[in-house]
Amino acid sequence: MQNERFFEKHLTFWDKLTPSQKSLVLANLSTVSYEKGESIHQGGNDCNGIILVKSGRLRTYIMSEEGKEVTLFRLGEGDVCILSASCIINIITFDVYITAEQDSKVYLLGKRAFELLCKENIYAENFSYKTIVSHFSDVMWSIEQILFMDFKKRLAVFLIDQSALDGTAYVKMTHEEIANHIGSAREVVSRMLKKFENEGIVRLSRADIKITDKSKLRKLAS
Repeated sequence: MQNERFFEKHLTFWDKLTPSQKSLVLANLSTVSYEKGESIHQGGNDCNGIILVKSGRLRTYIMSEEGKEVTLFRLGEGDVCILSASCIINIITFDVYITAEQDSKVYLLGKRAFELLCKENIYAENFSYKTIVSHFSDVMWSIEQILFMDFKKRLAVFLIDQSALDGTAYVKMTHEEIANHIGSAREVVSRMLKKFENEGIVRLSRADIKITDKSKLRKLAS
């Protein structure tokens, strides 16, 4: 019952399923816990099925052959990831990686059950494509930032967004982790953060980055 209440809240097609289709979902559902930093999906070699975040936060990213990472989007409670089922959605032609950014619990709906559900129910199929469109909108925003946005502005935007996401003035990330999020090099991030510190915008420590002047940071991000 608890699972069904969660699905009613976060899956817009749930009330459009027949009793047998709901049984199909529940019979092919598993709950998995991941520790912070643990890998959930490793590109095209994996096909986990559909991920529905019960708690925590996941990071979805792409990675170059040289190992350079760029965050595409994050997933929080109630969010659904379709890209983890790329083996049954032929319009997804690039490798996506997913890791737990926090200790997280997710529902996994098996790939075959999801495939059958979409074939039988137009509402489930529409939901899957709408979710993919939403994902690609996030992907295009990330690419637009990398291609067209000045690095100083990109870093300012990231710090503001991360502060809002965590609800604190502290960004508890290493310079390497920030570089992976925004598709840059650690050295470049460190130099720019030092400039921000000299301008009184942030205060750097070994453990975190404290935003000390959010108004200045917002001006850089605008």
